[in-house]
Amino acid sequence: MRPGEGRFQINKTMTETAAAPAKTTKQQNKSSKRVLDPLERLSEVLFGVIMVLTFTVSLRVARADRAQVREMLIGALGCNLAWGLIDGIMYLMSCVSERGHNVAILRKLHRASEPEQGNRIIADELPPVVVAALPTGALDGMRQNLGRLTDLPPRPRLTRDDWRGAMGVFLLVFLSTFPVVLPFVVVHDIKVAGRISDAIGMAMLFFAGHAYGRYAGHSPWGWGLSMVAIGGIMIGLCIALGG
Repeated sequence: MRPGEGRFQINKTMTETAAAPAKTTKQQNKSSKRVLDPLERLSEVLFGVIMVLTFTVSLRVARADRAQVREMLIGALGCNLAWGLIDGIMYLMSCVSERGHNVAILRKLHRASEPEQGNRIIADELPPVVVAALPTGALDGMRQNLGRLTDLPPRPRLTRDDWRGAMGVFLLVFLSTFPVVLPFVVVHDIKVAGRISDAIGMAMLFFAGHAYGRYAGHSPWGWGLSMVAIGGIMIGLCIALGG
């Protein structure tokens, strides 16, 4: 899950400013330390694990020797290194895109000729369930507070947290490779190493799915088992299609 995916929601900075303009700097700094939300972190781990499993499973299907195992390890590391870089770049692009959209919404809000028009602009950027739960006058308060944000940047800029988030995305994708390929490094018997690798990979998929389910308010065990099944299907499709 990346910033900017799905329906756009008003940026956290805008929302915090509108809802609680008196928030202290210390509280803001504390809330900004988490640059990746749980779903983003879990998604990156899942991508990395599924990607490397396509290498290890296809290798054993082909009954590889030690030389081919070495090539597989290099290929798996290189592939996840490349995907980590791509995901990190896409994360930065989505940050710029989201921030630019935020500025565009604020400018549109400032140009609104009627209070009702401004409230409608804000409501269109919020999930319907949030709009329905807002008390009377909440949109007016948000519009007035957002209207005070007059020092708008000419163009969106990347922040230190954005770069930290991109680095986190890269590391999650790349480092998730190592637990799955490690058995091929320390265990000489390829068949045994493959079974250990499969167990580790499936366990990682299960626990990531379990955490997904718990975070989303669904059955953690159901999501964990579903993620294992989905991962297995995706790996099978990649192998069947020559991936």
